[in-house]
Amino acid sequence: MQLALVHARYQLLEIIRIPVAVVGSAFFPAAAMIFFVVPFAGEDSAGATYATASMVTFSVMSANIFQYGVGVAEDRDHPWDPYTRTLPAGPAPRFAGRVLAGLALTYLSLIPVVVIGATLTAAQITLPALLLTIGTVAVVSVPFTLMGLAIGYSLPSKAAIVVAQVVFLPLAFGGGLLSAPGDAPGFIETIAPFLPTRGAAELMWSAVGKYRVEPLAMIMLGVWVVLLAALAGWAYRRDEGRRFS
Repeated sequence: MQLALVHARYQLLEIIRIPVAVVGSAFFPAAAMIFFVVPFAGEDSAGATYATASMVTFSVMSANIFQYGVGVAEDRDHPWDPYTRTLPAGPAPRFAGRVLAGLALTYLSLIPVVVIGATLTAAQITLPALLLTIGTVAVVSVPFTLMGLAIGYSLPSKAAIVVAQVVFLPLAFGGGLLSAPGDAPGFIETIAPFLPTRGAAELMWSAVGKYRVEPLAMIMLGVWVVLLAALAGWAYRRDEGRRFS
């Protein structure tokens, strides 16, 4: 655990040295709140609460896909990355440290969304629901962390940036993150349960309110986690094989 904390500290220092990376992870969810939530759900307490939860999911997805997808790909271009793979501690502390640092950045990126929801909308949440939501954030970050790792270990940095951008918006729109529960267009409601974003959003909705999650969305979320974990593991082993063959 101590080695994992050392790696997490190193990752956070690297990120903090480039402030635009921190600002960027928080900007798009905050902008989405201002343009899509405040004008349309600001005075509706339940609607604003669910919409804020959707934007929290949006922020979690953005922070993890881009941080891991682009960050890992860029790290692979530096001599430091192959060197750390030769250390006797093994890959586990590096992975754990990267995940801890990513989770810290994820929570940091949520601050503008929460502040906007609390000050510019009628969103309300109880203290137990707030604590449950904080824990749910860590859970819903899992599939997007794995997705980012799969992109980062599969592609060079320039390609990873493009793929992360191409994947991000369709998942957000297709999962219904830019609409209230049940208010998305018909074709979105049809495909949404099959996307990881919908399962993540439904977990967030259930944490902040009385929303009942759909079994299909939960099953598909589990399927996505398994598939993305397998893909990320395969990409890492392939990259390691290429470097040391």
